[in-house]
Amino acid sequence: MIIITGGVTLRQDSRNKGLALGCEHSARSRSEPGCISHRCYIDAEDPSRLHFFEQWEDMDAVQKHFAVPESGAFMARMRELSEGSPEIAIFAADPISLG
Repeated sequence: MIIITGGVTLRQDSRNKGLALGCEHSARSRSEPGCISHRCYIDAEDPSRLHFFEQWEDMDAVQKHFAVPESGAFMARMRELSEGSPEIAIFAADPISLG
């Protein structure tokens, strides 16, 4: 499984637009092949900050996700609405059994 985390701090005048854009992106992404989950969250300590948490079946699905034109448009628009560049980290993960 591939896990992606991301974050962005939105300008005060862009918070509502950024939140709507983040939710739209997550909803669209969940319909893509290989997407296990994709969510947008508001930071409880800084309401101008959004966090993203994604789970994908494999790196092939992630690469296809990044190749979708809407993904590139999303990142470009987030850059316009934010105080700095969006952050992203990608991890390969194996499930661990607790039993």
